[in-house]
Amino acid sequence: MPERLLAPEGIPADIGEFTHAGATLVHEDFGEGSKPIVLLHGIGMGRSVYLDLTTHLHGRVIGLDLPGFGEAPEPERVLTMERHADLVAAFLRTRGIHDAVVLGHSMGSQIAAEIAVRHPEVVSALVLAGPTVNSASRSIRAQAGYLLWDLLHERPQVLWRGAREYLRGGPNLLTKMKATIVHRPENAYPRVGVPVLVVRGQRDPLAPMTWCQEIVEMVPDARFAEIPDHGHGTLISDSGGAAATIRDFVRSI
Repeated sequence: MPERLLAPEGIPADIGEFTHAGATLVHEDFGEGSKPIVLLHGIGMGRSVYLDLTTHLHGRVIGLDLPGFGEAPEPERVLTMERHADLVAAFLRTRGIHDAVVLGHSMGSQIAAEIAVRHPEVVSALVLAGPTVNSASRSIRAQAGYLLWDLLHERPQVLWRGAREYLRGGPNLLTKMKATIVHRPENAYPRVGVPVLVVRGQRDPLAPMTWCQEIVEMVPDARFAEIPDHGHGTLISDSGGAAATIRDFVRSI
């Protein structure tokens, strides 16, 4: 049985596994209200990295461990971003959710875009935080270099949580990274039909300003926010500023 990681004590939470098309995710669903915020983590991470963020969010929150990350079992084969999107959408449909605000960090932003395009009936808005993969640096070497540079400047909480989750990332972490690199989110962005908030940390080398501006220009209904004095881990540590921006966005849609 998966652990309780995000839900505050005393708040009922539905925690379990969901399997679709041979892949299994772990969910932690708590709180009440419409437009639930669905949290999709980045490569090598899990829902536990959102512990700080969820203390600042209101209403219903659903944290997910994608297949082969966090507490979710390793799939038989590594999922593409499209297959991740199909899995998450199938999960949302079984819960009767048709108005999710899908919040994706890093790799999760790529999956979020695919959900909105492939399964628009389950989504009301997207939050793309530290969106990857920068079309000008589409290689494992470039992305790994940017990630190392970012980690050298991150807060200790980000380093600790990130290192723990990467160690749990399984033997196929390199293959999973390749799946993010070959995906082209720029093909999805112009077809996203819901409001989008693009969020980047001021010092984020994996989501440079030029790339975020490109995304805002590609998405029909997009807005942008930059969080001062943060890197790629904008939502992982000291996330109050980002959370306030997200709350304002959700209220506006």
